[in-house]
Amino acid sequence: MPATAWKGYISFGLVSFPVRLSAAARSETVHFHMLHEKDLSRVKEIFYCAKEDKPLSRKEMVKGYEYEKGRYVVVTDEDLEKIAPPTARNMEIVQFVKSAEVDPIFLEKSYYVAPEEEVSKPYSLLARSMRTTGYDAIAKVAMHGREHVVVIRATENGLVLHTMYFVDELHEANRVTTSEKVLNKRELELSEKLIETLAAPFRPQEFHDQYRENVAGMIELKRKGKKIKAAGRPKLAPVVSIMDALKKSLAQTPGAKQTAPSRGKRAKVTRKTVRKRTAA
Repeated sequence: MPATAWKGYISFGLVSFPVRLSAAARSETVHFHMLHEKDLSRVKEIFYCAKEDKPLSRKEMVKGYEYEKGRYVVVTDEDLEKIAPPTARNMEIVQFVKSAEVDPIFLEKSYYVAPEEEVSKPYSLLARSMRTTGYDAIAKVAMHGREHVVVIRATENGLVLHTMYFVDELHEANRVTTSEKVLNKRELELSEKLIETLAAPFRPQEFHDQYRENVAGMIELKRKGKKIKAAGRPKLAPVVSIMDALKKSLAQTPGAKQTAPSRGKRAKVTRKTVRKRTAA
């Protein structure tokens, strides 16, 4: 059974049922250790008391909140447990919305929502009703030291939950606002055609982390004492003519290469057929 990130009840109206959340995804990367350059031994992190200038064990440490410079309030796990809101155990659905109403910029982490009971009629009822009506659920849940607003989606395999950022957590100051310049009609047509040529069903299994693969390959080469070759990188230059760039892009797309020969083949057959008919 996967590790449980949260366990409690989902409630909508007066209907409630027990569920558990487990992580739906996790970032993967190559992990490095810090070593002493001289003998390549592992380096350990040591906590020191700034006042007494001596190392401390974790048993000697407590959590503290600095409310003034150099002045702290000690906070224990029991304190946090006492003030936990109801959403720490009960995930209350507060409204239903259409998927298009939730801007993806708010989405943070994803979790699978599984019923605690082997056969849960309320779980199935909610999932089926959401699929039928086309609505997603907005709820609140407290976990990992904070309360989250979440969106719950109904898929063919069950419910999936996404935690969301609050509005004040979005970096609005970093938002880029642009104004559209006057666009050339022909350039716009070619741009739209290029988009249509590159359009395809999304197949996530076709994407992979090339950087992580390159790091793993580099480590293997160093382990074997072999030379590392620099990865090839395309040389990019500013676009001088948008029209020429669009035409070349269309010519280089797989779709354009596949369709061009087929048109030529049909034309050749047609001419051959005409000659035969003329001779007859």
